[in-house]
Amino acid sequence: MTRFADIGTAIAAVQGLASGHRSRGAWTLAQMLDHAAQSVEYSMFGFPAMKPALFRATVGRTAFKVFDRRGAMRHDLAAPIPGAPAPGTDLPIAISRLVQALRAFDAHRGALKPHFAYGALDKAQYTRAHLMHLANHWDEVVKA
Repeated sequence: MTRFADIGTAIAAVQGLASGHRSRGAWTLAQMLDHAAQSVEYSMFGFPAMKPALFRATVGRTAFKVFDRRGAMRHDLAAPIPGAPAPGTDLPIAISRLVQALRAFDAHRGALKPHFAYGALDKAQYTRAHLMHLANHWDEVVKA
Protein backbone atom coordinates (compact mmCIF):
# COMPACT_ATOMS: atom_id res chain seq x y z
CA MET A 1 0.00 0.00 0.00
CA THR A 2 1.45 3.31 -1.10
CA ARG A 3 1.51 6.34 1.20
CA PHE A 4 2.87 9.82 0.65
CA ALA A 5 4.21 11.67 3.69
CA ASP A 6 3.62 15.13 2.25
CA ILE A 7 3.01 17.05 -0.95
CA GLY A 8 6.73 17.32 -1.70
CA THR A 9 7.08 13.54 -1.60
CA ALA A 10 4.09 13.17 -3.91
CA ILE A 11 5.51 15.72 -6.36
CA ALA A 12 8.87 13.93 -6.44
CA ALA A 13 7.15 10.60 -7.12
CA VAL A 14 5.04 12.07 -9.93
CA GLN A 15 8.09 13.68 -11.52
CA GLY A 16 9.80 10.28 -11.48
CA LEU A 17 7.15 8.86 -13.82
CA ALA A 18 8.46 10.48 -17.00
CA SER A 19 9.15 7.07 -18.52
CA GLY A 20 9.21 3.41 -17.71
CA HIS A 21 5.90 3.18 -15.86
CA ARG A 22 2.33 2.31 -16.70
CA SER A 23 -0.99 1.77 -14.98
CA ARG A 24 -2.34 -1.75 -14.62
CA GLY A 25 -5.82 -0.34 -14.02
CA ALA A 26 -8.70 0.68 -16.26
CA TRP A 27 -7.13 4.08 -16.92
CA THR A 28 -3.78 4.79 -18.53
CA LEU A 29 -1.14 6.39 -16.35
CA ALA A 30 -1.83 9.75 -18.03
CA GLN A 31 -5.55 9.48 -17.35
CA MET A 32 -4.92 8.56 -13.70
CA LEU A 33 -2.58 11.51 -13.17
CA ASP A 34 -4.90 13.92 -14.97
CA HIS A 35 -7.80 12.71 -12.81
CA ALA A 36 -5.73 13.37 -9.69
CA ALA A 37 -4.88 16.85 -10.98
CA GLN A 38 -8.58 17.55 -11.53
CA SER A 39 -9.32 16.68 -7.92
CA VAL A 40 -6.60 18.97 -6.59
CA GLU A 41 -7.66 21.84 -8.85
CA TYR A 42 -11.33 21.45 -7.96
CA SER A 43 -10.52 21.68 -4.26
CA MET A 44 -9.35 25.24 -4.91
CA PHE A 45 -11.83 26.33 -7.59
CA GLY A 46 -14.94 24.20 -7.09
CA PHE A 47 -16.13 20.78 -8.21
CA PRO A 48 -18.34 20.70 -11.31
CA ALA A 49 -21.05 18.60 -9.59
CA MET A 50 -21.77 17.83 -5.96
CA LYS A 51 -23.42 14.94 -4.15
CA PRO A 52 -26.56 16.06 -2.28
CA ALA A 53 -25.95 18.00 0.94
CA LEU A 54 -27.42 15.20 3.04
CA PHE A 55 -24.99 12.70 1.48
CA ARG A 56 -22.02 15.02 2.12
CA ALA A 57 -23.09 15.56 5.74
CA THR A 58 -23.57 11.86 6.50
CA VAL A 59 -22.11 9.16 4.23
CA GLY A 60 -19.42 11.40 2.74
CA ARG A 61 -18.30 12.84 6.07
CA THR A 62 -18.19 9.36 7.60
CA ALA A 63 -16.20 7.95 4.67
CA PHE A 64 -13.60 10.69 4.99
CA LYS A 65 -13.30 10.09 8.75
CA VAL A 66 -12.75 6.37 8.18
CA PHE A 67 -10.13 7.00 5.47
CA ASP A 68 -8.42 9.63 7.62
CA ARG A 69 -8.29 7.33 10.65
CA ARG A 70 -6.83 4.50 8.53
CA GLY A 71 -4.46 6.82 6.71
CA ALA A 72 -5.54 5.23 3.45
CA MET A 73 -8.40 5.49 0.99
CA ARG A 74 -10.15 2.82 -1.04
CA HIS A 75 -12.41 3.90 -3.89
CA ASP A 76 -13.42 2.92 -7.42
CA LEU A 77 -10.24 3.68 -9.32
CA ALA A 78 -12.08 4.00 -12.63
CA ALA A 79 -14.75 6.40 -11.36
CA PRO A 80 -14.50 9.90 -12.80
CA ILE A 81 -15.17 12.98 -10.72
CA PRO A 82 -18.86 13.80 -11.25
CA GLY A 83 -19.24 16.39 -14.00
CA ALA A 84 -15.53 16.47 -14.85
CA PRO A 85 -14.32 16.10 -18.42
CA ALA A 86 -12.65 12.83 -19.35
CA PRO A 87 -9.05 12.78 -18.14
CA GLY A 88 -6.37 13.59 -20.70
CA THR A 89 -4.18 10.96 -22.30
CA ASP A 90 -0.84 12.75 -22.84
CA LEU A 91 1.60 11.60 -20.14
CA PRO A 92 4.00 14.57 -20.10
CA ILE A 93 1.06 16.99 -19.93
CA ALA A 94 -0.60 14.97 -17.15
CA ILE A 95 2.62 14.88 -15.11
CA SER A 96 3.09 18.62 -15.52
CA ARG A 97 -0.55 19.35 -14.70
CA LEU A 98 -0.51 17.30 -11.50
CA VAL A 99 2.80 18.77 -10.32
CA GLN A 100 1.49 22.30 -10.98
CA ALA A 101 -1.80 21.53 -9.23
CA LEU A 102 -0.04 20.13 -6.16
CA ARG A 103 2.29 23.13 -5.97
CA ALA A 104 -0.62 25.54 -6.38
CA PHE A 105 -2.59 23.74 -3.68
CA ASP A 106 0.39 23.77 -1.32
CA ALA A 107 0.79 27.53 -1.83
CA HIS A 108 -2.95 28.25 -1.71
CA ARG A 109 -3.94 30.46 1.22
CA GLY A 110 -7.54 31.22 0.27
CA ALA A 111 -10.74 29.41 1.10
CA LEU A 112 -11.10 25.88 -0.20
CA LYS A 113 -14.21 24.60 -1.94
CA PRO A 114 -16.28 21.74 -0.49
CA HIS A 115 -15.40 18.28 -1.73
CA PHE A 116 -18.09 16.80 -3.95
CA ALA A 117 -18.59 13.85 -1.56
CA TYR A 118 -16.91 14.74 1.77
CA GLY A 119 -18.18 18.31 2.08
CA ALA A 120 -16.15 21.05 3.76
CA LEU A 121 -12.53 20.14 4.52
CA ASP A 122 -9.85 22.37 5.97
CA LYS A 123 -6.38 22.62 4.42
CA ALA A 124 -4.89 19.81 6.52
CA GLN A 125 -7.83 17.50 5.79
CA TYR A 126 -7.72 18.28 2.08
CA THR A 127 -3.98 17.66 2.04
CA ARG A 128 -4.53 14.22 3.55
CA ALA A 129 -7.42 13.55 1.16
CA HIS A 130 -5.30 14.43 -1.88
CA LEU A 131 -2.36 12.35 -0.68
CA MET A 132 -4.58 9.35 0.12
CA HIS A 133 -6.39 9.72 -3.23
CA LEU A 134 -3.12 9.75 -5.17
CA ALA A 135 -1.72 6.87 -3.10
CA ASN A 136 -4.81 4.75 -3.77
CA HIS A 137 -4.36 5.26 -7.53
CA TRP A 138 -0.61 4.78 -7.20
CA ASP A 139 -1.19 1.17 -6.18
CA GLU A 140 -1.92 0.56 -9.90
CA VAL A 141 1.38 2.06 -11.07
CA VAL A 142 3.94 -0.51 -12.20
CA LYS A 143 7.23 -0.50 -14.08
CA ALA A 144 6.65 -0.94 -17.80
